[in-house]
Amino acid sequence: MRSDVIRVYKTVHTWTGIVAGLALFIAFYAGAVTMFKDTLNEWVTPPAAHAEVFPLAQAPAVIEQTLAEHPAARRQFTLRIEPAGAASLSWREPGKPQRFTATLDDATGKLETHARGASNAASFIDILHMTAGIPGGFDVGMSVMAVVSLLYGLALVSGVIVLLPSLIKDLFALRVGKNLKRMWLDAHNVVGILSLPFHVVMALSVVAFGLSDTIFAVQDRVIYGGTLSATVQAQNPYYAKAPVVPGGSVTLVSPLQIVAAVKQHAPEFEPVELSYRGAGAPGATVLVSGDDPRYLARSGGFALLDPVTGRFLNAQFLPGAADGNAWSAATSAFFALHFGSYGGEPIQWGYFFLGLAGAFLFYSGNLLWIESRRKLERGAGVVKQRPATYFMAALTVGVTLGCVAGISATLAAGKLLHGRVADLSAWHARIYYTVFLASIAWSFVRGGARGSVELLALATGATLLVPLASVAGWLFPATGLWFEPAAAGVDICALIGAACFAWMLRATAKRAATGRQDSVWGYSARAR
Repeated sequence: MRSDVIRVYKTVHTWTGIVAGLALFIAFYAGAVTMFKDTLNEWVTPPAAHAEVFPLAQAPAVIEQTLAEHPAARRQFTLRIEPAGAASLSWREPGKPQRFTATLDDATGKLETHARGASNAASFIDILHMTAGIPGGFDVGMSVMAVVSLLYGLALVSGVIVLLPSLIKDLFALRVGKNLKRMWLDAHNVVGILSLPFHVVMALSVVAFGLSDTIFAVQDRVIYGGTLSATVQAQNPYYAKAPVVPGGSVTLVSPLQIVAAVKQHAPEFEPVELSYRGAGAPGATVLVSGDDPRYLARSGGFALLDPVTGRFLNAQFLPGAADGNAWSAATSAFFALHFGSYGGEPIQWGYFFLGLAGAFLFYSGNLLWIESRRKLERGAGVVKQRPATYFMAALTVGVTLGCVAGISATLAAGKLLHGRVADLSAWHARIYYTVFLASIAWSFVRGGARGSVELLALATGATLLVPLASVAGWLFPATGLWFEPAAAGVDICALIGAACFAWMLRATAKRAATGRQDSVWGYSARAR
């Protein structure tokens, strides 16, 4: 391939990567963390805040008394199927941060309810993954990330084209030595090429998710003449309602009958959660969510039923369902490939490491751009770098390390602040954005070199808070903290993460003090 063509693609790759890289770092790092969202929820939820369980056969009585005594639960309540034939019931009430649970007293058979101020740390981090924390609300963040992913896809294509001439020779070359830029470039290339299929799936799926409303609107107007929106909404189980029969019954059938109907339709499907909407009123529905490990399916798969008759309203998203169609199977597989909701723990761990590798890819891309700005030394003097280089170095350090420290701090806060603040969900956002924005400001005040050392210390300390909170709960339960053995993996991973950040802190401080001072990462470097 001609050298001038390669230069064009290299320029495209560099600038699309620079523009999109920092937002993508947040998305990939947060996405890696939330691959174990259920375990994070276990870690951040105190034992007393777990919903009380009761035999699944007792569910009709619990539901009946709950709806009678708590009308707010009619809007939506969730019956979760627990291990060993048990179940738990919970709901939220408008304007209240707590989640309410219900069970029956063993002695009297009367309803007992409890308000649980559970943390939403895992959900908050998941929203960061989807929006990169871009202000303006969820829809705005998703739309911006879709545009970012278009640039991301362009960077992938151009990067592969740039690397093609030396692909075989340089693919597994990792030249470790004094030339740090060469080493970072080798690492960037090998991570990018080996994880290319994963990144292609991520880029395409985020574009589809983020711009779906725009794509549908254009299709609706240009192709379907205004009929598509009504058709899509009619097929969407989240909007559907059961047929209303005048004078008909609104009494709910037993959840066991609902589960049996689903199992008859898809024998290998394991229902996990029954989400009721409008219970006790005409048009009520129940969304049955669960998993079938044999299929690529959106969040495991789900079906919509009429909770009064037990009849199916929509089964096309049930894995392997006979009345499913090629379109729903394809879209479900698309979702599953993005979220890693298939294949169990091996896939989860694979996506976890691929997410971290993706974050490294965007971080290393920025570092390579920054290092490439360094001018050649003339004579014996130290070359000063342009202000734009210092700006990008400070921004890269502030955004990436601010994100890492903010996520660790807000996760630890779920345990440290439980029972001490009224609205823990609001505190998660406050803590993350305070740490994140303060880190960016600090890196601009201190510069990229000093800021990277100091913010790595912050990231190390914040990540270390996670296992320390569990250790304190284990040794001193009177503090109100707790240790959850089932979620000990969170503590172990955080401890390993803190050790990695500490190692990076030491290496970065050494380089800033003794490395080349014409680099933006040297303590004595100054902008021209």
